[in-house]
Amino acid sequence: MTWTLTGFADEASPDFAEQMALLNDLGLRHLEFRSAWRTNVLDLGEAQLADATAMLRAAGVAVSSIGSPIGKITISRDLEPHLERMRHAARLANRFGARYVRVFSFFIDQGDDPDRHRDEVIRRMAAIARIAEEHDVVALHENEKHIFGDIPRRCVDIVESVGSDHLRLIMDPANFVQCDVHPFTDAYTAMRPHLEYVHVKDAEFGADVVLPAGEGDGEVREVVRALAADGFDGFFSLEPHLGQFDAFGGMCGPELWTVAHRAFTGLLAEEGIPFA
Repeated sequence: MTWTLTGFADEASPDFAEQMALLNDLGLRHLEFRSAWRTNVLDLGEAQLADATAMLRAAGVAVSSIGSPIGKITISRDLEPHLERMRHAARLANRFGARYVRVFSFFIDQGDDPDRHRDEVIRRMAAIARIAEEHDVVALHENEKHIFGDIPRRCVDIVESVGSDHLRLIMDPANFVQCDVHPFTDAYTAMRPHLEYVHVKDAEFGADVVLPAGEGDGEVREVVRALAADGFDGFFSLEPHLGQFDAFGGMCGPELWTVAHRAFTGLLAEEGIPFA
């Protein structure tokens, strides 16, 4: 078994050609496509999409997932226009030959009880899953602070209540730490049956800072060991978040992106896990 690495190369540069160059330099053959030329992937025009397709082909890079912002609206916002965005994301996944579309489970206002909105969240996530099924892709729910699915219990509730093979889970250890969750101790066992993708970054409890894998409290090594023992064969997506943040994520530049890559691949080498 050889694990497959991918990543958000837009954190290294907004220029798509520079993103491809970095992936080639590091030997990565996949991209989690979130943005190019300071434009979210869902908002790229036809000419830009054609250019991206040509650059991907020339670089020998495949798209692992559309790193969409679907579900990153407040729970009170009208859903139907957002579902049209999901349809577009699914069509882009088809266009780029990607199996996955990254999604979220709606922002909850600060001070509000997320569980109060549970039924509406499940209704909305079921609608997203139906669109994914119609386009033969898988919607991957990412745990993130301030959304309904911020902690393991609610992440699992979403996928089990919707009950679709076209809705699965991403684990992001750093995001769990920022919600006071120990990713391996508190989340792994419950999430593992539904887990298909991992975002690679780390964090420290009580500190609003992201760290390279293995340098924080994200129990990344324990998660990696358990997944290796389980025969996990999904993607590991580098999302460094080590630099300044903008509308498209984190802009860490190629140097810090490389630091994040070396940290995770070094951890894999120490564990004797082959990767490509």
